[in-house]
Amino acid sequence: MNSLFSMDAHEFYMSRAIELAKRGRGKVSPNPLVGCIIVKNGEIIGEGYHEEFGGPHAEIVALQNSQKDPVGATMYINLEPCSITGKTKPCVNALIQNSISEVYVSMLDPNPKINGNGIEELKRAGIQVNTGILKEEAERLNRAFTKWVTSRLPWVIAKVAQTSDGFMGISSDTSIWLTGEKSREHTHKLRTKVDAVLIGRNTALVDNPLLTVREVIGNNPKRIILDTNRTLPLDLNIFNDKAAQNIILCSSDKFKKSETHFCHYLPIQEKNKKLSCHNILEVLGNEGVTSILIEGGYEVLNSFNIEGLIDEMYIYTSNKKIENAKLKNPISIPGNWNLTQEISLGNDKLVIAQREELECLQEL
Repeated sequence: MNSLFSMDAHEFYMSRAIELAKRGRGKVSPNPLVGCIIVKNGEIIGEGYHEEFGGPHAEIVALQNSQKDPVGATMYINLEPCSITGKTKPCVNALIQNSISEVYVSMLDPNPKINGNGIEELKRAGIQVNTGILKEEAERLNRAFTKWVTSRLPWVIAKVAQTSDGFMGISSDTSIWLTGEKSREHTHKLRTKVDAVLIGRNTALVDNPLLTVREVIGNNPKRIILDTNRTLPLDLNIFNDKAAQNIILCSSDKFKKSETHFCHYLPIQEKNKKLSCHNILEVLGNEGVTSILIEGGYEVLNSFNIEGLIDEMYIYTSNKKIENAKLKNPISIPGNWNLTQEISLGNDKLVIAQREELECLQEL
């Protein structure tokens, strides 16, 4: 492979592109997170990232920000440049028109309409293309987009806090805080990484939560509440703070899609007199929601778990026990899942696990 730089330099530039891509969290969905670096004679002359849905893509922003003529430069992008016209023109055209000589791409675009086509167009134009630099990091960054664009279903994260002996609380009718400040901060950071937070009607009533990002800097996710019969009282925090978009999921047997100034109502099919978990994901996926954090109680967590619809689990375990606890945590990490992280958060322990990856799209 002809190159001006060592492999360490390639990884450095691609790592910078990935870090830039993360700045688009909460603003570009359902588009992927993409960052771009332009290098010429060993110097970064331009960089950019996809900043908002409908706005220019990372490659275009980097070219616009370029401090020197990009002719003959090398470009680093964490995702294959698009080759189709959507809200913007194909990025491959801009690379060709600006005479970029070499391109490094972490991963191919999982969108079947693009997958590999952007690479081929660049090669036909005489641009040298290299793939696979920091591929695992790039795939992890956009795993929700990958699932959504290939299945039209969101990536589902289940988050639960439990006592040292595995209880979520005393009962489903009481509210209790089990974990400490560091766990709370970590949870808020997790909220910044998803499109939406989902809870059930009972959690909304008992906890009256805000479901916003407060302990860290980041964008508030959409707030999704399961309310089959639309009986939640309108004095709840979520209906009055105007801090984030609210989506109420209700029965399609009783209601039609509608909205008010404080809420969107989406009808969901019922299954055994409950909202169908699979149809919830289908409807939300069609609305462009690519990732969901379930912060609900026992019933919601158990329902999604039984249906096998959870992709990732965050289990926060306190060192505490509570007397007369009856509300057992309904989820545990299956033996065939991948344990990805174990973290100490003050007196709490966090375990993160992910369902084994499905076979990826074939690469070139």
